[in-house]
Amino acid sequence: MSAAATYEVRQDGGARVLALHGDWTVETAPSLDADLRALGEREGAGLAVDVSGLGRIDVAGAFLIDRTVRGGHARGGLDTPMVVHGAHAAAERLLSVARGAAAPGEARTRAPLTLTDLVAIVGRWVAEFAHEAVETVAFLGETLFVLGRLALNPRRIRWTSVVSVMEMAGLNALPIIAVLSFFVGLVIAYLGARILGDFGASVFTVELVGVSVMREFGVVITAVLLAGRTDSSFTAEIGAMKMRQEVDAMRVMGIHPMEALTAPRVIAMLVMTPLLTFTAIIAGLFGGWVACAGYLGTSLDMFFQRIQDGVPAQHFWVGMSKSPVFALVLASVGCRHGLAVGGDVGSLGRRVTDSVVQAIFIIIMLDAAFALWFLEIDI
Repeated sequence: MSAAATYEVRQDGGARVLALHGDWTVETAPSLDADLRALGEREGAGLAVDVSGLGRIDVAGAFLIDRTVRGGHARGGLDTPMVVHGAHAAAERLLSVARGAAAPGEARTRAPLTLTDLVAIVGRWVAEFAHEAVETVAFLGETLFVLGRLALNPRRIRWTSVVSVMEMAGLNALPIIAVLSFFVGLVIAYLGARILGDFGASVFTVELVGVSVMREFGVVITAVLLAGRTDSSFTAEIGAMKMRQEVDAMRVMGIHPMEALTAPRVIAMLVMTPLLTFTAIIAGLFGGWVACAGYLGTSLDMFFQRIQDGVPAQHFWVGMSKSPVFALVLASVGCRHGLAVGGDVGSLGRRVTDSVVQAIFIIIMLDAAFALWFLEIDI
């Protein structure tokens, strides 16, 4: 049991001494806070400290003693020396720590950014980008290898996991993709009608909606939404398993994580992304018809007849052909970052963010590459 902290001020020759008794710890010393502050303000600068009768002491007690000697102020009186009488195993060390903690730290001045620093920062960014690119391509290659091995032995495919991911990543994402695509098609048609109308060509609004939605917007909107909704969930789910060491337990039991975690998600995305893209195209076209009907008075039959007559089917197949590639990239990126999560929550948060950003970046870059390639081959 702790002994109560007490003190007395006595005259020792020509000096005033603060004699300490009992245990000066966080449990006992705070009761003397007000008395010691008043004592320090009265005569703290001339006090010596006698630790001969001191019992236990911790940093809280040392802080109160040091503050008293410095005149009762938390930051002032740092130039007042502390005279200690008697011997104690921990008192001098803890009093020194308390004095050091009260001293203000030196203000750190940040050196101006030089050209060398700028080059070093850019170099680190380039190195990190190259490292991420290599890791992503390597993981994608491993994923394709695992899918090829499963194609040769379909009994190893975990169909229950595949169907579960199809529902979570595909069916549950259907409403938001359809709604967003509808409004994107509506905005494209409205802007197209207004701008083309300035040139007397508003009649071509239907063709504009058909080409843009079928060829680009349907598949890109689907991929971006899946990157934010599904890709992040892949990373979070696998990352949580990695943090709980479930992935290590799989390896111990002889279960390959790529087959158990990555392959079902990739297969589900390869099946559902084209279906979601088709839904986005239909919703986008319907949104375009709503705008054309309100602004140009176009009927539904006339709208889709113009689509059938004026928009070649190749635009539809261009958009649909990109969806499996986007699906493979999205699933691979999400699973790679999930398997790369460390043992802390901060790592999980960083990997989820990196997964979404990297997936969207790759989707936009691939879409640009596809657009240039299809234009070169005149499709």
